[in-house]
Amino acid sequence: MTERLVIIGGDATGMSAASQARRMKTAQELEIIVFERGHFTSFSACGIPYWVGGDVQQREELIARTPEEHRARDIDLRLRTEVLEIDVPGRRVRARDLEAGTETWTEYDKLVIATGATPIRPPIPGIDAKGVHGVQTLDDGQALIETLQSTAGRRAIVVGAGYIGVEMAEALINRGYDVTMINRGTQPMATLDPDMGALIRKAMDGMGIRVLCDAELTAVLTDDAGRVRGVTTADAEFLADVVVLGIGVRPATELARAAGLPLGQHDGLLTDLAMRVRGYENIWAGGDCVEVLDLVSGTERHIALGTHANKHGQIIGANIGGGYGTFPGVVGTAVSKVCDLEVARTGLREKDARAAGLQFVTVTIESTSRSGYFPGTASMTVKMLAERRTGRLLGVQLVGREGAAKRIDIAAVALTARMTVEQMIALDLGYAPPFSPVWDPILVAARKAALAVERDR
Repeated sequence: MTERLVIIGGDATGMSAASQARRMKTAQELEIIVFERGHFTSFSACGIPYWVGGDVQQREELIARTPEEHRARDIDLRLRTEVLEIDVPGRRVRARDLEAGTETWTEYDKLVIATGATPIRPPIPGIDAKGVHGVQTLDDGQALIETLQSTAGRRAIVVGAGYIGVEMAEALINRGYDVTMINRGTQPMATLDPDMGALIRKAMDGMGIRVLCDAELTAVLTDDAGRVRGVTTADAEFLADVVVLGIGVRPATELARAAGLPLGQHDGLLTDLAMRVRGYENIWAGGDCVEVLDLVSGTERHIALGTHANKHGQIIGANIGGGYGTFPGVVGTAVSKVCDLEVARTGLREKDARAAGLQFVTVTIESTSRSGYFPGTASMTVKMLAERRTGRLLGVQLVGREGAAKRIDIAAVALTARMTVEQMIALDLGYAPPFSPVWDPILVAARKAALAVERDR
């Protein structure tokens, strides 16, 4: 008897789940229906800033697999179709065809919720004006590029100084815009401690990006045609030809909430290790709409990253297809860049550690990406947190130039393995003058942290 799998959302988690389930079960064993309200599937939202900035030339380069390719594998993919309701007792969903306007109910045996996240858009005057853009979907990216191509002025406002904000600042600088960034926090990149964020702010100032911290957008000003002409904060007004929002996202779980499914403190769906929604045998969820376990603090977190979303989809598809997989959790690793500055973090910030009730020591070191005498060497700053008494690594933050960011992966592995900073000192890392000093910066920080732990005992 053929079972029916219904998937809500056709990007990373949804299509990874569909593809993995199809590898394991034929169309005669498992019918797969995917509802996607957008125009595209399996695309890299993370690549949109680099498409806008010109590093990626064509939109199609960001699409991993087209709708036609999915359909050729017996996946019934329905674009421009939005699910409006989940009837859990009836095992069915109500969907609307956004082009035709018609609504239908579709029954399911198994359901995957992969609704992603919704960009935060503050409810302020003028926020929906022409020339104000988000950058979550390929349609968003295309609309922004068209605005940039048709706008004579060269003044851009970026609202928000997180990953998307700094990446969009770089994209606009690359396009020749005068960029002002408005940030609510004390420093850019609130995923880092303020002292590390201060390094980013200083570097951005040197790139010609004006960073306004402790500032909040209060209104978007428009001209007679309804097009953006500027923005205001509590105490200033700035002219603008384009405004880009990079304030952050929240889990898109309105459907799940209405259906009575369990949500966490960050409004993300709660799942077990197999990515099954807690308390429901036939419903799975993954990607930006779920909360995941932080392996360092032991708490639930919402982290919107494509790396996790793709893993979730693979695990969900394997479990639905008759295999077995689990997602144990995350350590919170992320990297980004703005022009030639690389930024990376993993584990806990100071305030995260305090919130978890942990006592810790911190160290900050300056080092270089290569041997000091080697041409092209660049400086980097590494901050490390370790638990008092035990010396367990709690977190690492890194700001530097070429060759800096991917060093965070060393710390991510150490966190996952619950290593102490003393144990990290003995790690057998690769060395040659073009790639690293004799003592890699991560090991220099670990050695200093180990001394701090020893002194604290």
